[in-house]
Amino acid sequence: MADKPFDPLSKPALAESIALQLLKSSADPLPPKNKIAGAGVYALYYSGDFAPYQPIAKKNKKANATVPIYVGKAVPKGSRKGGVGLENKPGNALFGRLSKHAHSIENVSNLKLADFTCRYLICEDVWITFCETMLIIRFEPLWNVFVEGFGINVPGAGREGQRKSMWDTLHPGRPEAKKLPPNDKSAAELAKLVADFFAGKIALKIGAAEAAAKQD
Repeated sequence: MADKPFDPLSKPALAESIALQLLKSSADPLPPKNKIAGAGVYALYYSGDFAPYQPIAKKNKKANATVPIYVGKAVPKGSRKGGVGLENKPGNALFGRLSKHAHSIENVSNLKLADFTCRYLICEDVWITFCETMLIIRFEPLWNVFVEGFGINVPGAGREGQRKSMWDTLHPGRPEAKKLPPNDKSAAELAKLVADFFAGKIALKIGAAEAAAKQD
């Protein structure tokens, strides 16, 4: 049987292309020391000693941050209100988003901000969500496709009856999450599920489009 012709516009090819472009950028501290002007997509990398994350932490120490734990987007102000943002100025959307993530990590008891680095790719806003989805497809980052809750600005806001997210259960400390009822699973149970995820035993994951839609 003949090989299938290469399609540079297929989703796998586009995902690989965007990922390679992102990986060309330097791995900066979280948040970057210098304020970023612009909007786009980014990836967070973990290399610390939190036991459940060692399968990726060890790789990031040896390979200079190549396995993201989270991928996200930062869109210009006002872009979420229905328009594609053609007239919205990007401002410092990326820097603001990365700074918020740094603040979230600083609030929890079992992660250290110094163990995180980030890469980012400045994009025209019309492409941002597409690029984020392609990066999630390419990398399947843990905090996107399985341990949900990190990217929500205010956990539980506007969601009556919302329980504490998996992320906030594994990483207690965010003030907003303390007000919520506990997750159905304990931190120990979730840590075991994370181990199963890395071992390839978890079949049910959040799809890339759904994972992108859950952010914010």
